[in-house]
Amino acid sequence: MTIGIPNALLYHKYKDLWINFFKELKINVLISNKTTKRTLEEGIKYAQDEACLSLKIYLGHVKELINKVDYILVPRIISINPHEKACTNFALLYDLINNTFNCKILNYNIDVDKKNYEIDSFIEMGKTLGKSKRESKKAYLIAKEKEQEALDKRLRMQLLELKSPYPKILIAAHPYNLYDELIGIPIINFLRKNKITPIFSDIYNNIKTNYECSYISNSIYWTYNKELLAAITHYKNKIDGIILISSFPCGPDSLSNEMITNKINNIPILSIIIDELNNSSGLITRLESFIDIINMKRGITNG
Repeated sequence: MTIGIPNALLYHKYKDLWINFFKELKINVLISNKTTKRTLEEGIKYAQDEACLSLKIYLGHVKELINKVDYILVPRIISINPHEKACTNFALLYDLINNTFNCKILNYNIDVDKKNYEIDSFIEMGKTLGKSKRESKKAYLIAKEKEQEALDKRLRMQLLELKSPYPKILIAAHPYNLYDELIGIPIINFLRKNKITPIFSDIYNNIKTNYECSYISNSIYWTYNKELLAAITHYKNKIDGIILISSFPCGPDSLSNEMITNKINNIPILSIIIDELNNSSGLITRLESFIDIINMKRGITNG
């Protein structure tokens, strides 16, 4: 048996949990390839015009896995914290894929407001795969440990990056935008090429999320945006600038980005919204100008 995992959306947040869970259950995993323009082109064929770029990319990754695996993992995540919500796309993802493609879907549901918790959902998912409750619970707990170990390792690496002598820019974006080959990776590579140390908003200790988010907003209830705001507060005194990356047309991001620019006014901020018609040369020009501003503030000249 092989489980296909689209290399998009929540894969970039939960990959360590997912991969290790299936590994412990001795089930093969096939992850779709990195995003290319062809991936996006395929996704656009199946997406509504109003869909955000990240969702269009996801559809392209699902299409790539069709007829290559026994199941495609498509979670339905509505709420992971009480009285908060994930993006609407994550709540509707199962129904979208089920009605768009002819494929077998492996699904789990999380909605803590209705007492659908992660551990129970993974046990149920294991049952679908023919595994016992004991096997699935054990696999889940081991996978959670390894997920935390991976985050701890990334935290240690980022602490070292914060000691870099080069200018440091926080890349503030959801992981599925940060690490996508068409969205965030070109920006990260350009910064490194120009002697800028990128700091990543998804790598931080989230124990104080509610407290740190409150510096920017007390009312936002989208969990993943709340985490992003908390990360900005966490790093704002350790960086030289912030780049906000969003995929067009993301509603929660448009609101939270406005909150950020209104509240964080002592640090240079560049807001980048990516769509399928994005002009790379125009993006480079904006990045070059932003880097010049950062360097001037630090007294660094191009010479």
